[in-house]
Amino acid sequence: MARARDYSPFLAILLEREGEQGAGTLADPPLISADLGTGKALRLARRRLALQVAIGDLSGMFDLSAVTHRLTNFADLALDQAIHTAILERTPGAAPKGFVAIALGKQGSRELNYSSDIDPIFLFDPRTLPTRHNEEPVDAAVRIGRRVIELLQARDADGYVLRVDLRLRPTPEVTPIAVPVDAAIVYYESQALPWERAAFIRARPAAGDLALGQSFLDAIRPFIWRRSLDFGAIGEIVEITRRIRDHHSQGQTFGPGYDLKRGRGGIREVEFFAQIHQLIHGGRDPALRIGDTRSALAALAAAGRIDPAEARALTDAYVALRTAEHRVQMIDDRQTHSLPTGEALDRVARLDGREDGAALLAHLLPHVTRVAEIFDRLAAPGAAALSTDPDKLCGQLADAGFGDTEVALARIRSWRAGRYPALRSAAAQTALEAVLPGLIGALAEAPEPEAALNRLDRLFERLPSAVNIFRLLEARPALAVLLVQLLSHAPTLADELARRPDLLDGLIDASAFEPVPDIAELAAEMRVRRGSDYQAQLDHVRRIVADRRFALGAQIIAGASDPLAVAAGYSRVAEAAIDVLAQAAVDEFARPHGLVPESEFVILALGRLGGGALTHASDLDLVYLFTGDFAAESDGPKPLGATLYYNRLAQRVSAALSVPTAAGPLYPIDTRLRPSGNQGPLVVNFESFARYQRESAWTWEHMALTRARPVFGSPAARAALQAIISDVLAGNRPERDIVGDALKMRAEMATHKPPAGPLDAKLLPGGLVDLEFAVHVRQLQTHRGFDPHLGRAIEALDLAPSLGPAHDLLTRMIVTLRLVAPDATQPDMPATRALIARALRLDDWPAVVAALDSARQEVTAAWKGVTDGHVARRDGDRT
Repeated sequence: MARARDYSPFLAILLEREGEQGAGTLADPPLISADLGTGKALRLARRRLALQVAIGDLSGMFDLSAVTHRLTNFADLALDQAIHTAILERTPGAAPKGFVAIALGKQGSRELNYSSDIDPIFLFDPRTLPTRHNEEPVDAAVRIGRRVIELLQARDADGYVLRVDLRLRPTPEVTPIAVPVDAAIVYYESQALPWERAAFIRARPAAGDLALGQSFLDAIRPFIWRRSLDFGAIGEIVEITRRIRDHHSQGQTFGPGYDLKRGRGGIREVEFFAQIHQLIHGGRDPALRIGDTRSALAALAAAGRIDPAEARALTDAYVALRTAEHRVQMIDDRQTHSLPTGEALDRVARLDGREDGAALLAHLLPHVTRVAEIFDRLAAPGAAALSTDPDKLCGQLADAGFGDTEVALARIRSWRAGRYPALRSAAAQTALEAVLPGLIGALAEAPEPEAALNRLDRLFERLPSAVNIFRLLEARPALAVLLVQLLSHAPTLADELARRPDLLDGLIDASAFEPVPDIAELAAEMRVRRGSDYQAQLDHVRRIVADRRFALGAQIIAGASDPLAVAAGYSRVAEAAIDVLAQAAVDEFARPHGLVPESEFVILALGRLGGGALTHASDLDLVYLFTGDFAAESDGPKPLGATLYYNRLAQRVSAALSVPTAAGPLYPIDTRLRPSGNQGPLVVNFESFARYQRESAWTWEHMALTRARPVFGSPAARAALQAIISDVLAGNRPERDIVGDALKMRAEMATHKPPAGPLDAKLLPGGLVDLEFAVHVRQLQTHRGFDPHLGRAIEALDLAPSLGPAHDLLTRMIVTLRLVAPDATQPDMPATRALIARALRLDDWPAVVAALDSARQEVTAAWKGVTDGHVARRDGDRT
């Protein structure tokens, strides 16, 4: 209190008015008298709060969090009381609904300054806002907003409550001070600027109709936290800091007069550092969506997104700078952020308990220096620009490692000339120049630089716009190396990238190379928010699936994952998509037709999906079923008989899973494994399915059933279907010549579907098909070893121990070749052959050839062992 009296005129006045007891116990916030009128009561409470917080802060009894939380809590309370008063003054007795203040800035993050203004956005709902007779809701909302500002900003002998700044609302130069909530949603969905998305990291409903405010934030969340981020937003935020540094140049140099907020190494740079990384990673990691700066830094460090030592340094600096800022503001209760000069600086230092201004500067200097160093790396200049002079450029290309510099020179000159539409805008040309040095460096490291350069050229030719992909590469230079790898080795992924360049966004951090989550988590990611329409759900799932599949493919190209794990990941993604889209189709179909009582739709997966081992190019083998009586009828406005109902629903489900939308295609669907194949109905009930399998199904259908797995339906329905399958496989089926039927079917396959090339690990003799036949025949013969996963089934049967490794090698090969050699021929580039060898866990290409030959021999022997008895009997019959 002595320091407050001696060095702060403002606090001295408060102590004189309130007395030493005015600070209270420091444990509780000051009371707001209900009988003084809202404005006066809030002004008196704010005065007492200012004294209480200052004494608690100066004494060390309040840390920075206690200070900012008390200030923010009071601001929330004052704003809420002002809104309620403004509404009730105009419409006595009305419920204070339909008007909300969204807190942004430091109020939103609960980090208010000692003498800070607040930056709310006033929103209203015309349907629920109380209005006077014949009054338009927008007029009522504006009048309420004006009264709120008057209550908070009016000054008298007791001071004021809060300064209010409404300039962060959408297009403040043309919009009223209170904006209809639906108009605000449309604005943030379609027109918001990058800095506005960053501002909403700290947004929260603070006062008024909090439910209305939360529904607004829920609606715009996908547009703030984007999985696919425009990296121009990051560049713009960094550029804002550059402009702030330039505009406030007089406060950039550390010393007396230094701007604690905007100066180089100041508070704003700590905040922006956290926000930039939150924008990059928060779209995929909800745990990073934190308003409070220090908590955000801790979460980013815990998630491995920033260096923990840098997070600690920034946190320590933030505390030191904010504390100094509060001392400056306590002097005269002014919203200032700059250190004073001369004797005034000494007063600030002594208020803080330090000897003089020099001691305060010495305390702050290491923090400012460290923040500046860390933040400067975000805006570090890139590699030296490529010359526009042909001779100098040829020299640069040669230095980079290009053998044929003329080819590279011609390509670069054509890009600079805007040869393709994606490169013709001024923004595209600027972005191109920024990334060219890094791209050329990455291309020079490619196994065949000229070939990679040509593929990059074809990518540019097909892009609708190149700006975003250039900005992404500028923000994450290491992605250029991965991009060149994809272009060099994976034509499948390169083609997808040309159609959707934003797929590269999903590779911006290490999380893209982690195993995909479980099905439940994936499904939660794929579901859109409540209230979205059916088409939005279809598009959303297609985007998520494309991102996930592309990232899984990139894992193989980068050597980050075992192709067996990638195959399992492909399957989990597909199963989650089935779960979400089938349910969406069921819900959409039920609107006009209702549901069939005591009945439900069930999906059975077979083939590679049933076995949980898809490739990048796999289709989905599905059988559609339903429980209950086929003679039942749905209960909707337009009822249908159960059989017609489910057949139409199944068509809707197939379309949801396969038809291309604006977001692209999804999966090819194959339903030919249903009872009676293409000749039978698309959907049958459990009873018909069981009867068909037990009485009429052919051997090949029972072989397919060994990899069957329910993937959609209630747990009870899945269990009931699995019981039917287990009963059939255990022997409740027609007697068939299993081996003879299998031999005949395999011969027909060899005739009508020959191997695509010399590396077709699926269809070559001794390939995966022969392995599957050997396993399924043995399962049906012995009535055991049933497991949809082929590797586990092999372990459960009395087949050769070497068959398991053969299965793993053939599976790794087919999963990898679908990406790098879809024609199943030997790649021309040695580096691609080396990539295949690495994926197969082998040393080199000769080892690949030898391992493939050995695996095929093992499979051929196993197939021969399963069929030899039948062949001998057949030959004996002929004799």
